[in-house]
Amino acid sequence: MEGERCSFFSWKYGHYFEFLSTKDLNIKVRCTLCVGEKVLSTFKNTTSNLKKHLESQHSTVKLTERVPPSGPKQRAVTSAEGPPPKQQKLDFGAKPVSDEELKKLVAQYIVEEMLPINTVDSPSFRAIIKKIPTSVNAELPHRTTFTSYLEKEFTEMERNLKATLNEIDFVSTTADIWTANNRSYMGVTLHWISRTTLERHKVALACRRIRGRHTYDVIGTEIENIHSSYGLLNKVVETVTDNGSNFVKAFQVYHPVTESDDETEEEESSPKDDDVTFSDLSEILSAENESDGQLSLPPHRRCASHTINIICTRDVEKHLTTNAESRAVYRSSTAKCTALWTKSSRSTLLLIPTATRWNSFFDAVKRIAEIPMGELNTLCTKLGLKCFKDQEYQFLHEYCMAMKPLTAALDILQGDCPYGTLLPTLEVLMQKTQAVKDDLSRMTAGLPDAIVQAIQTRFAGVLDDKDALLAAASCPKFKLRWLRDAGRRERVKQLLTAECCTTAPLVKNPASVPSATTSSSQGEMDFFTFEAEPEEETYSAEKEVMDYLMSGYDLQILHKFSSIKTIFLKYNTPTPSSAPVERLFSLGGLVLTPKRNRLSDKRFEKLLRYYNFEHLYG
Repeated sequence: MEGERCSFFSWKYGHYFEFLSTKDLNIKVRCTLCVGEKVLSTFKNTTSNLKKHLESQHSTVKLTERVPPSGPKQRAVTSAEGPPPKQQKLDFGAKPVSDEELKKLVAQYIVEEMLPINTVDSPSFRAIIKKIPTSVNAELPHRTTFTSYLEKEFTEMERNLKATLNEIDFVSTTADIWTANNRSYMGVTLHWISRTTLERHKVALACRRIRGRHTYDVIGTEIENIHSSYGLLNKVVETVTDNGSNFVKAFQVYHPVTESDDETEEEESSPKDDDVTFSDLSEILSAENESDGQLSLPPHRRCASHTINIICTRDVEKHLTTNAESRAVYRSSTAKCTALWTKSSRSTLLLIPTATRWNSFFDAVKRIAEIPMGELNTLCTKLGLKCFKDQEYQFLHEYCMAMKPLTAALDILQGDCPYGTLLPTLEVLMQKTQAVKDDLSRMTAGLPDAIVQAIQTRFAGVLDDKDALLAAASCPKFKLRWLRDAGRRERVKQLLTAECCTTAPLVKNPASVPSATTSSSQGEMDFFTFEAEPEEETYSAEKEVMDYLMSGYDLQILHKFSSIKTIFLKYNTPTPSSAPVERLFSLGGLVLTPKRNRLSDKRFEKLLRYYNFEHLYG
């Protein structure tokens, strides 16, 4: 729009017209010299209609030409002097593009538009590139040379990423497996928070081919290989995956052994008193070899969005089909909706749900419930389907009312939010679900209680989890405000204070600091005795927590509280959902099309990661 305005008002008499709108190749303007609303139409690339209007309607007016800001003084002319000369070509002052800039621009275009690399060999594409003003000897390379350039850019991207990760203390990953065109890939995304700006960052870490069955040992080995290739084994605070049994078992089998576990095992296996225990040397050596090759995966978190999807499908359906008040109407109304979606699969009036996403089912049901019942039954009659009854139509409305808070929670958790968002979201979700109970009839009156019970059951290990509580409490926008129970609020406050004591840097005693003096000078210092200097003010975790809770809700206030900032970085680096890796697979579907089935696995991974990196960081 702005470009169209500039090209139109570059005409020397354009300041006598006010731009209104544009449609296709036409522009509508209003003449400021006419009395009233005089709307004129003209083409974008010509002003002949407007010149005729000035000559016929305002021939007696002394017109002044538009003068550039640095131009000479305005020259007064009349319309009788004849038509103005041809509009001069605009000089944008474009500098010639260098050879490196040309390859960079073409690489961005090919990667971001998901085009094959042999596009650079297309005669029509090269003809377009030749129109770009370039410096001397700047020429677009052909496919082989251009592939080498992309490899060099990818290597540089990897080097910069590893250099960045060396400065990061806490990172998290999300992982999943994707299958397309009879190929399976392990996708991993990496997430961290900048200590200086507190901004969240993410990048595609891998999308590697997996062959054979997706067993837990294959998954565990591949995840550890990806982590170790970037030196992340001791930096990953958590890995988030869906609730698949193979992923869950991999983290259960290969979880890291803590020091407390080692101490417990030693206590149980230690001999009593002076008993002598004999062991087989070959068994000890074989056990050490096995332990050397033992995998060690970071702590595991199940995807909260996937868990809520299970609640919306299995738990809700189980309640509606086992409850006598809702069993018949639920089955009949959903059956009629399914028939309507099948008949109108190409219609823009209705939304068609997808099998893997419950929120698409909710949106599709909501779209049907928004249609007036008379119009809805008219549509069913035209399509040869059974019409909706009053009870069925009412059930759809109440279903949407009871399930609406779940859709809002899903949208929040699937965004790029810190892990501390999970518990406040679940607490508010249960409150809002219970709040709609009074507006429901007997058909769905028990649905809110069933949803809350399902949340408490499936998130039982999270609602009182220490990491989740610290993550929420260290988020300035949440703090302790989301806790309604005073006793629980005080317990979380004490938990935060205890964590601050653990995280806070130790205050060194000046007397314990080793001196840089020699042994002779040290003896002299022992000879002199003085009164002890007053001790510096010691760190108080209680004071830091109280000051933090009484401060504002902006994220940047964390810079004032060093211990709580460290807690925030550690516990909020993970995401509550594995949605980022699923978005990576959505991009992969645009790259790995059936027409590009000869694309090698390594080339596919590099193109996908290169696009992801350029898209996020430019």
